[in-house]
Amino acid sequence: QVQLVESGGGMVQPGGSLRLSCAASGRTFSDYNMGWFRQAPGKEREFVARITWSGGSTFYADSVKGRFTISRDNAKNTVYLQMNSLKPEDTAVYYCAARARDSVRFDYWGQGTQVTVSS
Repeated sequence: QVQLVESGGGMVQPGGSLRLSCAASGRTFSDYNMGWFRQAPGKEREFVARITWSGGSTFYADSVKGRFTISRDNAKNTVYLQMNSLKPEDTAVYYCAARARDSVRFDYWGQGTQVTVSS
């Protein structure tokens, strides 16, 4: 089992920045590729970004490309999501998730952290 705990959410004005963190425990962190997802009210959960176990490769949804950056620190068992130039449409609950290297799906999820972008 992998336990994931997100933090860093909050309210910010349009154009502002936030950094989300996700602390992992329970298994060897570097055995897992990590991802961030989000779910806005009344909408389905959507992919935001992912990063490989080594941090050597990242991939982003078109809607956040150039504004968000995913990174990880395997020594701290933590994955981050730096969010810049935030827009009202970025408002959602953000979840981190873990996928074993040999898995095709994200098997472990955090409880989520709320991000609200509003003036």
